[in-house]
Amino acid sequence: MKNIAIIPARRGSKRLPNKNNLLFGGIPLIAHSILLAQKNKDIIDEVYVSTNDEAIKKIALEYGVKVIDRPEHLSGEFEPTLTVLQHALEVIGDSTVENVILLQPTNPLRPENLLREAFERYRISDSDSLFTVTRNHQKLGKITSNCFEPYNYSIGQRSQDLEPLYFENGLLYISKSKLIIEGKIISENSIPYVVNHIFASIDIDTQDDFDYAEYLLKKAARLC
Repeated sequence: MKNIAIIPARRGSKRLPNKNNLLFGGIPLIAHSILLAQKNKDIIDEVYVSTNDEAIKKIALEYGVKVIDRPEHLSGEFEPTLTVLQHALEVIGDSTVENVILLQPTNPLRPENLLREAFERYRISDSDSLFTVTRNHQKLGKITSNCFEPYNYSIGQRSQDLEPLYFENGLLYISKSKLIIEGKIISENSIPYVVNHIFASIDIDTQDDFDYAEYLLKKAARLC
């Protein structure tokens, strides 16, 4: 049975135009996810990029991975990732594909060994999926009728005493192919894999996100 990586990268972005092929650390943004998958060849059998963009397709082919031509009706701004993965599996048409590793190109920075350690946790479990989460240490609330209502704390409570809450950081998803075909990426028994690392705060959608990610990349390079 096979494990494959799928990297979805559509054309266009309103807030940061052509973000998936912008140079980040000297190479296209999408290339960071491609290289991560290729670095883990003992886990990942094949790497696919799903795109409707010729420039992204050219980059993917230059890095030696396979391309799935995504139709325009699956390339809109609000198209869910699920349908993109379902289309990719349909095009691949390989019944031996057991697990799909989803790598989002907008999360180019991932902790060392994250994929390997997370996949091992997933492999020895009975779960159909795994996704990465990070603890949120903020005091959250909502505004109703112009009044602020605390959600996860009481006024005056210390931040270190907050009940732990976690957010889906987008660094990594692993799912059974059959789960995706049935209409889910995250199952009811999914493993929330905790990643408390500065890289988990990076999801590039704006120029500010991009600039901050570049700062962290340069800082990490200096520490090596």
